[in-house]
Amino acid sequence: MSTGCSDTYPRLIGDIGGTHARFAVIDSPGSPPTRFRTLCCDDHPGLLEAVQAYLLLEQGLAGPCVAAFGIANPVEGDLVRMTNHDWSFSIEQLRIDLGLARLVVLNDFTALALSLPGLQASERRQIGGGHERAGRPVALIGPGTGLGVSGLVRCGNGYAPLEGEGGHVTLAASTPREAELISVLAARFGHVSAERALSGPGLIALHDAIRQLGGAPPLALEADEISARAMAASCPWCAETLQIFCGMLGSVAGDLALTLGAFGGVYIGGGIVPKLGDFFDRSDFRRRFEQKGRFSDYLARIPCYVILAEYPALLGAATALDNALAGETGT
Repeated sequence: MSTGCSDTYPRLIGDIGGTHARFAVIDSPGSPPTRFRTLCCDDHPGLLEAVQAYLLLEQGLAGPCVAAFGIANPVEGDLVRMTNHDWSFSIEQLRIDLGLARLVVLNDFTALALSLPGLQASERRQIGGGHERAGRPVALIGPGTGLGVSGLVRCGNGYAPLEGEGGHVTLAASTPREAELISVLAARFGHVSAERALSGPGLIALHDAIRQLGGAPPLALEADEISARAMAASCPWCAETLQIFCGMLGSVAGDLALTLGAFGGVYIGGGIVPKLGDFFDRSDFRRRFEQKGRFSDYLARIPCYVILAEYPALLGAATALDNALAGETGT
């Protein structure tokens, strides 16, 4: 089909989560993304309509020729059905409907992983460990609407991102209290994945389970309210919820670091942890990250970083698009 595009600019990039869809545009080679907007997924019946709404809001924007979207879902083949939202679509049909010459769709945490080498010192905060080692694997984990997991491994002169669904590994208990909570979650969900506890909905589920075990009546709170009450020390139920959340995240992140040998660092993204500030730094995260018996000293040398950059997955989507277009032209 003809798109009317004489080159590959402007380029549309997107980061599509279970709650928000973020978009930006790259106008010319070497220019930074501009025209950032965040749309609520629930306000649109599908991704096509969300993209069209963004383009309508940016009325001075010429129609993009190519696009890349990171999406919170496995991307296997043409049909995408989101795990934590009700959107589904054909990648090829979306490309046609948007009049694009090229559309790249990849997992959002694969896109986020691609952004990690470009982070500036001010865009990450270190939580323990030593210095990252050049060329060694990098791990990435991040609780948000779900639990994203990815990483980078050395490939030639650069890195290749990992594409998997590590957020759905089985969650293991490290304390008797956690075993009690996982038992409650198992009665509710059956399989208790890491995502069942380490996500926004997971925070709510943990809070419900803690109140249930304590004989307290149910109290409907959103994840951000649980975090806010915990950080303000205004609610013991919420405080325990967030402390257990951080400890469990440390254990799962430590498992990931061991699996990958992640001496390039372990990065923590997603929508929850970067907002916790000093609470996270003082939590059990780092102690539990290193608490692996004979391999505690091994993990003690691995640095962890909280990602502070505002739109890193968009930059990763831009990198994925660069790579795809370079592959097509042989450059």
